[in-house]
Amino acid sequence: MNYKQLSQEIKKKKSFLCVGLDSDINKIPGHLLEKEDPMFEFNKAIIDATAEFTVAYKPNIAFYESEGAVGWISLEKTVKYLKNNYPDIFIIADAKRGDIGNTSNLYARAFFSKMDVDAVTVAPYMGEDSVSPFLTYDDKWVVLLALTSNKGADDFQYHTDKNETLFESVLKKSQAWAGKEKMMYVVGATRAEMLADIRKIVPEHFLLVPGVGAQGGSLEAVAKYGMNENCGLLVNSSRGIIFASNGTDFAIRAGEEAKAMQMQMQVLLENVSF
Repeated sequence: MNYKQLSQEIKKKKSFLCVGLDSDINKIPGHLLEKEDPMFEFNKAIIDATAEFTVAYKPNIAFYESEGAVGWISLEKTVKYLKNNYPDIFIIADAKRGDIGNTSNLYARAFFSKMDVDAVTVAPYMGEDSVSPFLTYDDKWVVLLALTSNKGADDFQYHTDKNETLFESVLKKSQAWAGKEKMMYVVGATRAEMLADIRKIVPEHFLLVPGVGAQGGSLEAVAKYGMNENCGLLVNSSRGIIFASNGTDFAIRAGEEAKAMQMQMQVLLENVSF
C-alpha cells in the first residue's frame, strides 16, 4: 500500500485509527482458551468487530514470539486473515528490529516476503545500513522509532549535541534514506506537545502515534499538533480497545470503543483537504 492509497483509506473511512493487536494470552477471555488457537480466534473476532472503523492493525510481535512456534502460527494466520478479508487495511509488524545489514536483510525478508505485512517498526540506533534493507521492497514501509513515550526515552532521545537532540538528528538524517512514500516515524502520544516541532522537520511524513487511551495520551492534542493537510497520522490504541471487556462480549465492546474513536477522528478530520 502506498502513500496515496493509505490517505484515501483514511478519507473513505473518516478514520486514522490503528488497532494494536497486543494479544496477551493471559488476558484473552477464558472461554477462548478452549479453542485450538485462542490467539487467532481472539484476533479474528477483534478484527471483524473493528475493521469498519480502522485503517490499520499493528500486531506487537513480542506477544506472539513469547508463545514460541504456536505464536508465530497465530500471527501468520492473523495476517493471512486480514489479507484475504480486509485487503485495504494497512498491517504494521511492531517488531522494532534493527541490526547489521546482513541480518536486517533476513528480518526484511521474514516480514515483507514471507509474511507480507505492509510495514515494520525499526530502531535506528545502528544507522543507515541497518535500515536500508527494509527500504528495498516496493510499497513497503519502515516505521522508524523517533520519539517514544516510555520513561526511558529520557535516557537518550533528548540528549543534545550542537543544539540538536538525538531524536531530531534521527528525523533529519533518516530523510536522506527515504522519503514520505516509504518512511514513517513513531512519536508517542504522551509527548504530543513535541509534535509541532517534529512537524517542522518532517511535515509530510506519516506519524505512527501510540499511547492514546490506556496510556493517557490525548487524541485531540495529537491532532492539534501532529495533523497535516493529508492527515498524516496513524493513532494506535491497543488495550483500550481489544481488552475493553474480558467476557463473552469482548468483541462487541471492542467494536464500540473503536467506533467511539472513529467518531472523534471524523470530527478532527473536517479540516483536512486530502
